[in-house]
Amino acid sequence: MASFQSRARFKDRLRAMPLVLGLLFSSAPAWAQQQDSSKITLDTSEVLFSALAAINMCGYDQDLTSSSAVRTQVRSQITERLRASSAAELSREQLCRYYKEKQQADPSRDLAQYISLALHVTSAPEFALATKEADLPPDAGNLVGFLPLLKRFYDAVGLHDLWRRHQAEYESMIAQLQVPVTRLILTTDTYLKMPISGYLGRKLVVYVEPMGASSQVNARNYGVDYSLVASPGPGWLKTEQIRHTYLHFVLDPLVQKRANQLKRLDPLLDLAKSAPIEEHFKHDAGLMVIESLIRAIEARTVADNPKDAKGTQSLRSAEAQKSMEQGYILTQYFFDQLAAFEAEPTGLKDAFGDMMVKIDLDRERKRIANIRFATQAAPEVMSASKKQTQLLDLAEERLAQRDAQGAHRIAQEALDQKTQDPARAMFILGRAATLSRDMDGARMLFERTLAVAKEPRMVAWSHIYLGRILDLMCNRETALSHYKAALAAGDPSPDTKTAADKGVKDLPPGCGRD
Repeated sequence: MASFQSRARFKDRLRAMPLVLGLLFSSAPAWAQQQDSSKITLDTSEVLFSALAAINMCGYDQDLTSSSAVRTQVRSQITERLRASSAAELSREQLCRYYKEKQQADPSRDLAQYISLALHVTSAPEFALATKEADLPPDAGNLVGFLPLLKRFYDAVGLHDLWRRHQAEYESMIAQLQVPVTRLILTTDTYLKMPISGYLGRKLVVYVEPMGASSQVNARNYGVDYSLVASPGPGWLKTEQIRHTYLHFVLDPLVQKRANQLKRLDPLLDLAKSAPIEEHFKHDAGLMVIESLIRAIEARTVADNPKDAKGTQSLRSAEAQKSMEQGYILTQYFFDQLAAFEAEPTGLKDAFGDMMVKIDLDRERKRIANIRFATQAAPEVMSASKKQTQLLDLAEERLAQRDAQGAHRIAQEALDQKTQDPARAMFILGRAATLSRDMDGARMLFERTLAVAKEPRMVAWSHIYLGRILDLMCNRETALSHYKAALAAGDPSPDTKTAADKGVKDLPPGCGRD
């Protein structure tokens, strides 16, 4: 994650708002008045600006007519510089070829993958990965080759100058969020009755970036770091989405160390298989529990209408039922539990354990059996890092956890459904077989991958894996042919070249020289 100059300026502005903050906190209980008002940091990122400005020059036009004026101004300024410099235009052409190769059919996924990458980059102008490539989320890992092209474009066009030129507008956008976000933290913490100790060592950053689509909110959770990227436009103060992300930030740790309680809920997940929610909720009880709890909280805190208490309750119940119909099958349970919670002084951190213990599987089965699932579900805000998470993304995650059996099961399900990339499914199956030391099965799967794969990185790594397997069999001549094919596959990533070169140079132990 990058460090940014605007953070200090934001804190200076926050210190200049004692009257506003005092009014907001004056009616809170004593423990809430001691809360840290900066648990959500409002910030900007030159890396995000640079990445999104670059793709804006390659055909990324989503919501352009409803975006902030800054977006149009930056695009025009870059266009002028491209006209004045053949080197800058050449850098744009190279970058845009790469963008077209990686372009997604769904514009929201197109933007999401570049945001995922930008949040794993240290700072401009270096644009270096802040983590190991193997630890990147799948969508960001697919774009590593974008970084050297972005650096070249950044230098040729002078993006840093444009970034500095528009700092005042960025600061104004951040200022618009200060009071709504402060109020959001106060009201949410007051409802949850959770003290500051629950947040130490963790952070949530809301980034303002006008170069993206104003209709989209991209939220991410990487370990203890939470991020949300919002772009100005009509109704852009998306406090509902910010609050949803904040609830994840606060409540996600509650499922930790509860493996046994979560495991017993697995049979309920099978009942959600036909629901329209994203696949990872159907395979992970922890995700289902937290999302259902958050949606129950959101339903129970629908704005109160003092003149129509009965109508307010009906609206809240309808919101809980809507989440159930989308597939968040424990929402009604938590909705009912929260009614008792609201009447007690116990904070949710302490009450959550009892809620988990009280889940009656038979009762919930009967409740879920009576649900008629909707045909589609609203996008999940917090899993925007996984926003369009498909089975194959989930299988990749299982591989990263060295769960070969789980990765195989999910990738095979994706292959059987015939709705996702078969080459990627077989590539994952091959890696799962390798992890399980099934070298014959892995060899067959990587060969099948090569028969249908077109993406250069997948082709290259299929050859590399085949080369390694053949080296283990002391079939050096054929192994060499695969390493050389990997080098010729067209993947510019440094790790691919390093692995293929190593395969060419290093004779496997236990095999004689040719």
